[in-house]
Amino acid sequence: MQFLDSDSRHASLARENSLTDHNQMRNPAMIMSGSRRSKKPPSTGGNLVEKLRDLSPKRQEIIRPVLENPRLYVLLSVRALADRLGTDPATTVRIVRGLGFNTYKDFQRHLHDLSVAFATSLDTMKAAEREGSGPAAFVRAALRRDMENLHALNNSLDADKVCGLARRIYDAPKILLLGGDAATSLVHHLEYHLTMIGLPVLSATTAGRVSHVVRTVGRRDLVVGISFRRGLRQTVEGLQAAKKNGAFVVGITDTFVSPLARIADECFIASVETPSFGASYVAPMALIDAIVSAVGNLKPRRIMSMVKQADEEQRRGFRWYKAEY
Repeated sequence: MQFLDSDSRHASLARENSLTDHNQMRNPAMIMSGSRRSKKPPSTGGNLVEKLRDLSPKRQEIIRPVLENPRLYVLLSVRALADRLGTDPATTVRIVRGLGFNTYKDFQRHLHDLSVAFATSLDTMKAAEREGSGPAAFVRAALRRDMENLHALNNSLDADKVCGLARRIYDAPKILLLGGDAATSLVHHLEYHLTMIGLPVLSATTAGRVSHVVRTVGRRDLVVGISFRRGLRQTVEGLQAAKKNGAFVVGITDTFVSPLARIADECFIASVETPSFGASYVAPMALIDAIVSAVGNLKPRRIMSMVKQADEEQRRGFRWYKAEY
């Protein structure tokens, strides 16, 4: 999101941050620390709700506006934040440490993740105003952001982790893909390619279908949930139910604050930041293509056999327009 671009170090730090997730989606102050991440957070972790309650009533009221509106405070220095809250820097630092963060920078990283997770289309459009005026400026800004998102994915993605997921995909008796809203396109893209090579894949992109299909998964099955920012309710709750049934669950999201990051046994991060009113799926699509590539090269002989069958249809099948060249 462009309102964070004035301090780009927060964006890069946030991609490495393995901090917290929220218990109550309506209040970004309700955060829990994740436990399945490959890199531990620099904070002391723990339940932020409990730590907030452990503060004195006065200190709770001082810090609550920051947790409820992180976008307004994320770029402030500790002195500027203290001035905004009507207190002093020493008290602010003590409050931050009381919440379980080792340093003020750790707290800022957490605020950045909250800002990303709780951004709305209006937020991104307002932030994009600094890109300049005229459609051409926004075209350049959108392409620049897409390239930055891809660059971040390229720098952070663990290829061995992707290959491990590919093995699970290939070995699972049942593969279930959960998504919805705009992420439906990502679900269908992954489902199409896994179907093409004969893997047992299902998708669910509506609340009713999610509630039904998650009841059928169990141990050894694989469930992938795709959702960004705060997380679509049907996807989050579907992944929770699948995990309760014993399935191995994977999250594809854009921030470690996402509820998918806390639920998932494996989590993959791909930014969807954009200067426009929606979300950019360039990086998540690239991530899915990387997963498909790993699957395709896992057992090349068998997959080549399936692809040869598809090749015959693609050359002579009725679906394709027959043109005279």
